[in-house]
Amino acid sequence: MKIVATVNAAWNLVNFRMGVLRALMAQGFEIVAVTPEDTAARPTLANAGIRLVALPMDSAGLSPVRDLALLAGYRRVLSRERPSAMLGYTIKPNVYGSIAARSLGIPTLNNISGLGTGFMRKGALNRIVRGLYRVGLAGAHTVFFQNNDDLLQFEALGLVHARQAVLLPGSGIDLTRFAAAPPADPARPLRFLLVARMLWDKGIGEYVEAARIVRREYPDVCFGLLGGIGAANRTAIPARTVEEWVGEGVVDHYPHVEDVRMPMADADVIVLPSYREGTSRVLLEASALARPMITTDVPGCRDVVEDGVAGLLCRAKDVSSLAEAMRRMIALTPAERHAMGQAARARVERDYAEQRVIDIYLERVTAAIGARR
Repeated sequence: MKIVATVNAAWNLVNFRMGVLRALMAQGFEIVAVTPEDTAARPTLANAGIRLVALPMDSAGLSPVRDLALLAGYRRVLSRERPSAMLGYTIKPNVYGSIAARSLGIPTLNNISGLGTGFMRKGALNRIVRGLYRVGLAGAHTVFFQNNDDLLQFEALGLVHARQAVLLPGSGIDLTRFAAAPPADPARPLRFLLVARMLWDKGIGEYVEAARIVRREYPDVCFGLLGGIGAANRTAIPARTVEEWVGEGVVDHYPHVEDVRMPMADADVIVLPSYREGTSRVLLEASALARPMITTDVPGCRDVVEDGVAGLLCRAKDVSSLAEAMRRMIALTPAERHAMGQAARARVERDYAEQRVIDIYLERVTAAIGARR
């Protein structure tokens, strides 16, 4: 049997979905990845036994012509591959891949890992995105959500039925690969690190402004940004802006790396002032590494970080609230921050282990294929 896994970027499968895909292969499934071409990810997928079929995709565009071409491309690929089921991730695969699969009688299992910029902002784009989801998810066997707020919102808007919706504990975390790291040297200045693509919606502007404020009081404290520039996203931060921040001396910027464990473990506190997440992968990784966190009191972030236990919560889009959380973290002793990190690790071991996600996927994939028969 064969399963197509489709997403708007192959690195998404490589970084976040390999545990599930390997588990499916262990059950005897052939996995075919349908994504835009990615010469960096292709060898990694091939080494894992996953065949990549390249499909051009304008992930952030709104051109009806290109989207119809994408729909036709999906139907062509799925007609040729004839999978037993399709796993969809990100909006365009969830919409156009699902429509094509439904037309061919192929069951779909879709993953809503976050609402995205178009959904979060009011206006015409929001209405378009809702309409696309309504059509794309109409015939889905399963729609996975990564936090209960998103699930309830989709149900309230009539985008999914309760019988379709399944709650996942995020994308899960490999607790062996992300082992608890020893605390950083307490004698050195405290290091904050924000790990994310350089997008305004990740709260990076607020982080930089809060860093300016805090550095006036604590000039030795370090603030880092780790993540790629130039994402195909409406809220992407221009490279020149990041360069100006670095030139000003308010933050250091480190480019995207394939393995975030070392730079995250080298930090004292991980910060993610995001406006909203599905379930933040960065916060799961930080928790597994036993690092205290500062994040926003929004869906997908507060689900992972219990305020005052594993870290501190602040208000979204609020520089003063974020700066105050930073001051509070600086005021803690190294032992108190270490205790927060240990609490974070205990929570992720209990609630977010990757095997839980794998077990749910295997059960739902089996049910989808059985229903088709």
